[in-house]
Amino acid sequence: MPAEASHRDVVLLGSTGSIGTQALDVISSHPGRFRVRALAAGGADVMALARQALSHRVEVVAVATTCGAELRDALANLRRTEPSLAPALLPEVLEGPEAVTRVAGSFPEAVVLNGITGGVGLGPTLAALEAGSTLALANKESLVIGGALVRKAMRRPGQVVPVDSEHSAIAQALRCGVHERGLTSPVVTGRSEVADLVLTASGGPFRGRSRADLRGVTAAQALAHPTWDMGPVVTVNSSTLVNKGLELIEAHLLFDVEPHHVLTVVHPQSIIHSMVTWKDGATIAQASPPDMKLPIALGMTWPERLDRVETPLRWDATQAWTFEAVDAATFPAVDLARSAVAASDTHPAVLNAANEVLVDRFIHGALEWLDIVDILTEVVEAHDGIADPDLADVLGVQEWAVTQAGAKADARRGSLS
Repeated sequence: MPAEASHRDVVLLGSTGSIGTQALDVISSHPGRFRVRALAAGGADVMALARQALSHRVEVVAVATTCGAELRDALANLRRTEPSLAPALLPEVLEGPEAVTRVAGSFPEAVVLNGITGGVGLGPTLAALEAGSTLALANKESLVIGGALVRKAMRRPGQVVPVDSEHSAIAQALRCGVHERGLTSPVVTGRSEVADLVLTASGGPFRGRSRADLRGVTAAQALAHPTWDMGPVVTVNSSTLVNKGLELIEAHLLFDVEPHHVLTVVHPQSIIHSMVTWKDGATIAQASPPDMKLPIALGMTWPERLDRVETPLRWDATQAWTFEAVDAATFPAVDLARSAVAASDTHPAVLNAANEVLVDRFIHGALEWLDIVDILTEVVEAHDGIADPDLADVLGVQEWAVTQAGAKADARRGSLS
């Protein structure tokens, strides 16, 4: 069988979320190229998870909550009522907090696509790396909070392949360099010709507004992203530009470029996904429509490309792309993230954990939008930092950050009531 027609085994974490469902769309549209070995999800949509498991005839399905019995019932009912979905054997069901991590570390020959949202993705990330699997990483938070741990867990260069559209774009652009193009790994070496990495940002739903304009904005307004269809946490993070701050930290850790050489620029059209500027002054940009299927597909096949993943841009149609500086006074989250990752190995973990608490409060109407980054700054600046942390240290500083953020949010709300 020709190499280009061989299949790749895939383990998909977060299968019912935005990244997971799009990954399964890519897999379904390329029959024979992939074999889905296992699925994992949080458990919010058991029926959807069961349907995915039967449709792709997986061996194992894991759910992070204790709804294993419900999932088994859903699998059995679907098998009975929809014979076309019926495999020879029902998949093994794992449940509980460690189930997803167990699945992530059980298929060393597979590509593990981590599409989980939030810091809970760290355990599965470490398990996949320690098992020797290639990790297609869409869960930026696990790298942000456990950067030192993730690096120690890596078994080989190129084991982590970025799936965020910005970092996928950088990985693709880096292959244009003399010292980068022969690598299957998107890693900048000491001989690199790279001057800067440039992350593009859409600007979110509040681009162009001042702080005064943003007093009293609602969760519905923050969730109305102009170009991307994402989950609620990522969408709110995009509105504050915390998401771009996390991506800056991720780029620093993935590509070994100092934080002050990871730049950000607002590009509202979201066509150029990111760029690499080289030491001779050239800049290489990766452009494609604002759709996640292309970086997801590349994450599962890196460095190969699949056919017909995305409709190419039309070059015979008039169009304009614009770029503008980030308004750091209104959106200070990018500078906060840059200072956090430069401060210590654990400051990014504090930033991420505190932000998750504050975003949840905002979505549920218990916090003002402007308070998210204001309180986040207070918590990050109060952290002393730990050098060369172990997992217990990371978990400890996250717990501290959650407590601090919650207390400050309660105090802020109390002062307004």
